Amino acid sequence: MNVFFHTFGCRANQYDTELVRQAFADRGAAVVGDPAAADVAVVNSCTVTQESEAKLRRFVRRLARRPGGRPLETVVMGCAAARDDGSLRALPSVRAVVAGADPAAVVSAAGLAGPRVDTVLRRFGANARGWLKIQDGCDEHCTFCATTLARGANRSRSIAELVTEARALAQHHAELVITGVHIGTYGQDKDGEGFLLGELLEALVTAVPQVRFRLSSIEATEVDDRIARLLIEEPRRLAPHLHAPLQSGSNRVLRRMGRHWYTAESYRARLEWLAERLPVFGLGADVIAGFPGETDADHQATLDLIRALPFTSLHVFPYSPRPDTAATRLRAAVAPGAIRVRAAELRTLGEEKALTYRGRRAGAMADGVASGRMAGRVEVLTEDYLSVYVPVEAWDGSPRFPVKVA
Repeated sequence: MNVFFHTFGCRANQYDTELVRQAFADRGAAVVGDPAAADVAVVNSCTVTQESEAKLRRFVRRLARRPGGRPLETVVMGCAAARDDGSLRALPSVRAVVAGADPAAVVSAAGLAGPRVDTVLRRFGANARGWLKIQDGCDEHCTFCATTLARGANRSRSIAELVTEARALAQHHAELVITGVHIGTYGQDKDGEGFLLGELLEALVTAVPQVRFRLSSIEATEVDDRIARLLIEEPRRLAPHLHAPLQSGSNRVLRRMGRHWYTAESYRARLEWLAERLPVFGLGADVIAGFPGETDADHQATLDLIRALPFTSLHVFPYSPRPDTAATRLRAAVAPGAIRVRAAELRTLGEEKALTYRGRRAGAMADGVASGRMAGRVEVLTEDYLSVYVPVEAWDGSPRFPVKVA
């Protein structure tokens, strides 16, 4: 069987796809990059915005219309699949809709049988960087978020299993990205067992010292002193880079979002404390433009906070109402035109911050990991998440090496 894979969404989704891909390969299936050569397609879905689901539906319809052959049967898995009301199942040539990302369920839906599924990922694609998913689900209930509805409660993997997986991945990858849905709450579902994210990170950098670990999205106020110590003292083992979701710089809007565990002030204080102690510090954030009830003053508060902090990248999301979320019941919706204007202002500010930071880093040496090739160049990712491009002929093939920021 030839299988074509496509993934929408976050790093957690990308990890889930790799584990499913491994399960197919263990059963003798061949992974193909061209849907025209496939017997079945597996599409991992995202439900974070209306646009992500619209892209999913368009993509599945295109697979059903592949030229020169029969329609390609598709198995849809993931977050949108978990919330399907029947509309995904009704799309042309959809063979099955599998809620979530259980590899055994996906391979069964595709018609394959075989040995028990290996739950330890051994390799992440053909990249020098790999993902290590430490937990799934989230116990918070942000009023805009459909991911919690799709993925359920926080579920953490054991430290022993994660060390085993990290050692396997380290045979192929120079950097491992710690990912999940709410990684800052790692271990909190294990009552009485007493392990948290800081303990896991210490175990990983000790057991697998040859790779660079990197935290994916983590709440700023969940970066405790144990994690901060590793960022400050072990930058070659734990990259000095955070992606800390902000969503809004207005406390009033944060309360409407249900993000009760921090304020604009506590968010700012934690990141300023870290920035004072990290000579190199990559800092990204997610921001939502036009959340229901957001006023011009609220938007200005967000802009002011972003200007005050040393951000190096910004992901801006125009507010997108998701079915069954509490935010759809909030009053004072922001006009679409105003949302577009606010999102554009935030993106412009993010680009300015990114250019300013890169200008300060220009000419400095960095700890680089090769992450891909394009147009005769190797893309190299620095510890603070800057992309540097090196001519292929100047690269000796090493997955990790010093590089000058240009």
